[in-house]
Amino acid sequence: MVPFMTDLTASPVTDPLSIYRYRDGLYAVDLVTAALSLDFFTWLAAHPSTLAEICVHHGFKERPADVMMTLFVTNSWVRCNGSTFHLTPTGQEHLCSGSEWFLGPYYASLHDRPIARDFIQVLRTGKPAGWSGDKAAFDWHKAMEQEDFARSFTAAMDCRGRYLAQALAKKLDLTGRNRLLDIGAGSGIYACSIAAQHPHLSAVVFDQAPVDRIAGKLITERGCADRVTVTTGNMFDGLPTDCDVHLFSNVLHDWDVNEVRQLLAISHASLPPGGLLIIHDAFINADKTGPLHVAEYSCLLMHSTQGKCYSTGEYAALLTEAGFTPGEYQDTVVGRGFMLATRG
Repeated sequence: MVPFMTDLTASPVTDPLSIYRYRDGLYAVDLVTAALSLDFFTWLAAHPSTLAEICVHHGFKERPADVMMTLFVTNSWVRCNGSTFHLTPTGQEHLCSGSEWFLGPYYASLHDRPIARDFIQVLRTGKPAGWSGDKAAFDWHKAMEQEDFARSFTAAMDCRGRYLAQALAKKLDLTGRNRLLDIGAGSGIYACSIAAQHPHLSAVVFDQAPVDRIAGKLITERGCADRVTVTTGNMFDGLPTDCDVHLFSNVLHDWDVNEVRQLLAISHASLPPGGLLIIHDAFINADKTGPLHVAEYSCLLMHSTQGKCYSTGEYAALLTEAGFTPGEYQDTVVGRGFMLATRG
């Protein structure tokens, strides 16, 4: 049992980056293993290709293929010239089966790992696998409708959010803002932490059942119920219109591009002119060359959800399309950060 935190402005004395990275990057090795089992690198050495050409030839879907190629680029095994992917000298020497330095056999014993097998199917179907490789499990979105899973997963995200929320809250300038809507809020740790750091602000935690009940209990136990309330709903069905700040914290990365586009449009329709949107997440950089930690984390998301880690460039384009004016990306901690956008 994790001790309950009551001071939501506190920060740890030490940096847990390496501990986060073990968990976040857990599935990356399985995606590399899956690619080696298909002898993908040998094929790419002979056929430099665009993402679309890779998908057509191998029968891959765009989202998982993009995550895979981003991982390979960030490791400097592949480079992208314009829109065409080529193997680097490292890739040629160590990942091609014709090379005397080929390391494929070193990975062969991993081919039957459940997550590695899952990745073959995810690449070909675009559909998430069962959570943690459990074939009998629902995908993550369906699993969150089950009481036991929702409770355990919300507790895990609350534990993570105790650190991440402090870092976000302390870097935000919310001067002149009145009311924050934390969308897909889980335990409400971000809403509570931001309200604690910005005492002029009230907040609304917005999530569906049964997460709403879990959040309400935790908010009360934290002593935040006077300034943080809970509203139940499905974010795809619309949002409350009485808030001038919207927060998507670790939410958009669970969804494919069409759903992200839809959620940004709903946010835009619900915010007043001049309203502020905050996207807090793990971001790939604009040219998709890193950071490696985030590219590895994106593998986990691609496996178990409908999403991935999006690049700052992808978010800027989607925000502009939705009618927002996007701002610059800012780092926080452990490979996370945020982008601000203003509603036009």
